[in-house]
Amino acid sequence: MEDARFARATWRVLEPLHAVVYFAPDVKTAFEDVGLHGFWRGYFASRAAPMGPVPPEVVIATFYNFHPDMVRWAMADGWQRAEPAAVTAARLRLAERTLRAWLGEDALASPDVAEAAALARRMAEAASPLGRPLFAAYTTLDWPDEPHVILWHAATLLREHRGDGHVVTLVGEQIDGCEANVLAGASGATTGELQQASRQWPDDEWGAATERLRLRGWIDTDSTLTPAGSAAKRRLEDRTDELAAPPLAVLDDVERRRLLDLLERLSRAVLDAGAITFPNPIGLPDPREPADPP
Repeated sequence: MEDARFARATWRVLEPLHAVVYFAPDVKTAFEDVGLHGFWRGYFASRAAPMGPVPPEVVIATFYNFHPDMVRWAMADGWQRAEPAAVTAARLRLAERTLRAWLGEDALASPDVAEAAALARRMAEAASPLGRPLFAAYTTLDWPDEPHVILWHAATLLREHRGDGHVVTLVGEQIDGCEANVLAGASGATTGELQQASRQWPDDEWGAATERLRLRGWIDTDSTLTPAGSAAKRRLEDRTDELAAPPLAVLDDVERRRLLDLLERLSRAVLDAGAITFPNPIGLPDPREPADPP
């Protein structure tokens, strides 16, 4: 299987396993227990925690598409409320118990989980941290012991590696954070309303970003992509896949197909639990639906 196509296919079935820490029913409680009240305080602090007690500006830079004021508010006193190590531990506990509940004890006892975890770990450990600050921070964390949590940690490493590469691609195309959200909504990967609300971009800034994309010839008057915009969005996604592909080369074609088979079944079980909704702000397509042609 061609490397970039495998990177795209792997993301579709790994992301639901990682995303349990955003959609778990007790996600707010998990971080309130360590002093972070409200979903967004827990979200920003838990993703940023491996970088240490960094200032809000570092989170703004690495998370990219959230409104800077939203991040400053959420992170204003985050490290006074909870130390990074405590937040990371809380997130790991949340992942462990949510996957246990959503996959079920029978699945966790299956050798399939351990096999998928071992293959995903090989890929994650093969990834270079150079030029990828958020991923680099995650490589400093210890690996968990239980197979399903190893799988979650590998999925998290690979998605942050991919995310860092996506930010590089956006910067290279001179697309700012708000414009990235407008493009995502216009492409149909999510909705503009969902992206604007969840990333907290005010109407005037959202409108200005939309107008900038219209001037580039990428957005039509009805806020859908023009042919040039569709080509640009495809170029962004293709480049993101290409940048995500190198660590995946440690698996041969048989191992790749085996991993996809395992992950498709596991991600389906997670999605069948019903907590991950579509569309969603992370732009994840439902992996139970047919993929777009490569």
